[in-house]
Amino acid sequence: MSDPGLAEKLVEVLHRPDGDLALRPVHTIGISATGYFKPTPIARNFCAADHFTTEKTNVIVRFSNGSGCAVVHDGWSDVRGLAVRFHLSDGSDTDLIAMNLPEFFTPTPETFLDFAEAAKPKLYNGQTPWQKIWSYLQLMLPERDPYPGETISPDEGAIGFADRNAYSQLGVLQAAQIGAPTSYARAAYHACHTFIVTGAEGVRHWVRFSWQPIAGVLNTDPDETPVDDYLQAELRERLAKEPARFSLMMTIGEVGDDFNNSSRPWPPHRKRIMMGVLTLNAVPEDQIEQSEKLSFNPGLLTPGIEASDDPVLKMRIDSYKISSAWRGGSPCPFSKG
Repeated sequence: MSDPGLAEKLVEVLHRPDGDLALRPVHTIGISATGYFKPTPIARNFCAADHFTTEKTNVIVRFSNGSGCAVVHDGWSDVRGLAVRFHLSDGSDTDLIAMNLPEFFTPTPETFLDFAEAAKPKLYNGQTPWQKIWSYLQLMLPERDPYPGETISPDEGAIGFADRNAYSQLGVLQAAQIGAPTSYARAAYHACHTFIVTGAEGVRHWVRFSWQPIAGVLNTDPDETPVDDYLQAELRERLAKEPARFSLMMTIGEVGDDFNNSSRPWPPHRKRIMMGVLTLNAVPEDQIEQSEKLSFNPGLLTPGIEASDDPVLKMRIDSYKISSAWRGGSPCPFSKG
């Protein structure tokens, strides 16, 4: 278990001044959808969990913007999230929480708290073109120009932290360039942390999961003026016409890969297994009960899947529970498996 005091402090620090204490501190703006998951025939060979051995498992998911801002800014460059809850055949649930950033920002809970402190939003001062050129010459990320109406931003603090701490440079650079998707259904999402799966014959593998959109990844044009509010309407319109689908890909780690550091990527040539297809076909009418009050948790696992020793994953398990309690969300129905 992680330090509950540190997890509580982290939830506190992550709340932005333009956020809402009644909502999530990050991934504040979101929308849920429902559908089902079907595993591939080979999935059960690698993982004996119920949703990989049952023909069809119903799901509810929540798409979200990564920012803690309580005002919708869909067109701004931002990390997006996809939390999936599988309703298992025995009546229990299991969650898989992902974002469209492949790596995490830091390797430990302590360094993540330092990062969150450093990345607290500051007033936008902006850089002149000459200051941007000077940053590039020093191999440092320059500040981006503010969006119309944007007065505060965490970019300056996050970039400064990455300049001082090499382990954050990949995550911060990717986040700075991530852009805005044309649809929640046109982004790839990564669970980021390592999990341990056990197959039917008891063989264990250290793995990382990601969702790949069947429709393909597509971002908006960064040179166009961003549109503030379109992602939720686009999802409703899309699912009213046809389902949105994602492939669940599982990457198998090998000796030498860092299983307990989610800020470090694995080599791109690792074996990948297609574990199944997620099909989303409806948006619930009650988005308060079926989205805002839902409490997902990366520690809500089921027999066949275990958490690795990644300390950030363990800290996130506690942080999600604390955040849910503070905002009056539904209790996390942890599996007894």
